Amino acid sequence: MELSECIENRRSIRRYLDKPVDREIIKALIKAASDAPSWKNSQVSRYYVVDRPETKKAFLPCLAEFNQKNVKDAPVIIVSTVVKNRSGFERDGSYTTHLKDGFQYFDNGLQVENLCLKAYDLGLGTLIMGIYDHEAIRTFFAIPDNEEVVAVIGVGYADIAPEQPMRKGIDEIVHFKE
Repeated sequence: MELSECIENRRSIRRYLDKPVDREIIKALIKAASDAPSWKNSQVSRYYVVDRPETKKAFLPCLAEFNQKNVKDAPVIIVSTVVKNRSGFERDGSYTTHLKDGFQYFDNGLQVENLCLKAYDLGLGTLIMGIYDHEAIRTFFAIPDNEEVVAVIGVGYADIAPEQPMRKGIDEIVHFKE
């Protein structure tokens, strides 16, 4: 599949087929994520995966109620975290960028987008969620204190083909300096 097709046609999916996703495919998604660039090659993103029905049932209460409904049929849920205080920092702990600790989230976003595009390329749908109980997720997976939960991603075979939401025109978002 062409990259342009992935970028133009990937959608947030909120209904999934009752079909499991093989762990090798999940690993391929995370491999694609890890191929994204990161600040000074810091590679701060980490992934925690739920891919068994009984484990997912126990995990769902970690999500906001509407997100529980959105991914109730998704066979895979991936939690993306960042190792704190590496991306955007120097070895002495000082900030290198005015974004301070914000650059770690930029790095993670690059990885999550790669993961979602790879999923689409492999015939899967995804939903990136940002409303959840981060402490419940931390406890559920025993995520270490030096990591911050950033995104939760539902993954599975789509049972819906949503239209693209309205996008701003290029002339509304680009500014050329003459």
